[in-house]
Amino acid sequence: MLSYTELKKGVIFALDGEPYEVVDSDFLRMQQRKAVVRTKIRNLISGKLLDRTWQASDYFEEVEVEKKEANFIYTNRGEYWFSHVDNPKERFKLSGEAIKDQAPFLKPNTKVTAWLFKDEVIRIEIPIKMEFEVVDAPPAIKGNTAQGGTKLVTIEGGAKISVPLFVNSGDLIKINTQTQEYVERVEKR
Repeated sequence: MLSYTELKKGVIFALDGEPYEVVDSDFLRMQQRKAVVRTKIRNLISGKLLDRTWQASDYFEEVEVEKKEANFIYTNRGEYWFSHVDNPKERFKLSGEAIKDQAPFLKPNTKVTAWLFKDEVIRIEIPIKMEFEVVDAPPAIKGNTAQGGTKLVTIEGGAKISVPLFVNSGDLIKINTQTQEYVERVEKR
């Protein structure tokens, strides 16, 4: 059992039989009142964010979430299909709502981490840094480089990323998938 003071960022616990992850927490002690913990929590199944305040009388059940390696196979009509690394015949799918921001960064054969709760996949985690080919890039405009300008390009998968002016169509670039920011240009192999 977890007490309310143990609800720190990253802790996973059960609330009403569903797994929640603490996204943010603040310990508040107001004058002549009991201390409380104000949290922002994410339902790991639906992805919804909630703001909740907890008191000293609140206790929580810690949840075990199993993590397994998986491969992204393909997408079809808003469904994203994966297979377990150790057993490629064992496949599972997730909806577009479950994947949200990660969808444009999924490429076939990408290794991901699948989160399992009660033997059901509830979430995937993609690598933090991945390489993508630039599909569409406007030409750099001469004279825009005094302040180290940027431009918006489209990468494979459809995501639009702000990159330095020297990046062109066909270049291979590394992207931070959590912040959706350009990291560096990569030499083609």
